[in-house]
Amino acid sequence: MASIIETHNIVQSFPVSDGEFYALKNINISIPEKKMTILRGRSGSGKTTLMNLLGALDRPKSGSIIFGGEDITSMSERGREEIRKTKIGFVFQSVALIPIMTAYENVEFALRLSGYKGNRKERVLECLKMVGLLKRAGHMPEELSGGEQQRVAIARAIAHKPEIIFADEPTAELDSGTGLQVIRIFKELAQNEGITIVMTTHDTGLMGASDQIYELEDGEIVEKDKERE
Repeated sequence: MASIIETHNIVQSFPVSDGEFYALKNINISIPEKKMTILRGRSGSGKTTLMNLLGALDRPKSGSIIFGGEDITSMSERGREEIRKTKIGFVFQSVALIPIMTAYENVEFALRLSGYKGNRKERVLECLKMVGLLKRAGHMPEELSGGEQQRVAIARAIAHKPEIIFADEPTAELDSGTGLQVIRIFKELAQNEGITIVMTTHDTGLMGASDQIYELEDGEIVEKDKERE
C-alpha cells in the first residue's frame, strides 16, 4: 500500500529546568494514502506533538519526515507553508469557526486564504453538502449544535481539496452518537474523495473505524494494529 507520509527516527524534545524533556523518541511510522490512521494514546503520550510534526506545523529535533516524496524537515519555511496551504487540512478539538460568519462564509473564507482558483461558491456548497449541512449554510455558528459546528470545520478543512486531513481529538467535545457521525464523514472522505485522514483520539469506541492504529505511550510507539485492506 502506497504511503503519503513516512517518518524516520523522529525525536522531539523541549528544554525544561533540569535539562531536556523528550516528547517523542525514535518514531518510525508510515501513513497509507486514502486511508484513515488513528494515533491513540492518553493525554501526554505524544500524539498531538507527532501530529504537529506530520502537519509541518513544527520541526523535529532530529530525524526526517517524508511527505509525498519530499523531506519536509529540511524544507524552507516558505515551502512548508505552501504545503500546509495547498495539501493539508486541519480539524481541531475546538472548531474555531469565525463567530461573525455564517457556515457558508467560514468555508468560503478558507478558500480565499488558500488561493483556490476554481468556482468558490460551487465548491463551498459542494463541501457543505458532503457533510450534510447544505440547508444550514446561512446559519451562524451560535445557531448550530456542537456536532454541526464540527462538520462545518470539516467542510472548511476539505474545501481546498487537500491530500490529507489532520484531526486532533475532533470528537472529544461531542456525545458518542455525534462523534460517530463525524467519523462516518471522515471514512466517506477517504473512500469517496481519496483524502488521507490522520486523527488523534483516546476514545476506544472509535478504533473500529480506522484502517490503521498507532498507539503511543511516553513518546514511543508501543503498538501498531496491522493495516486493513
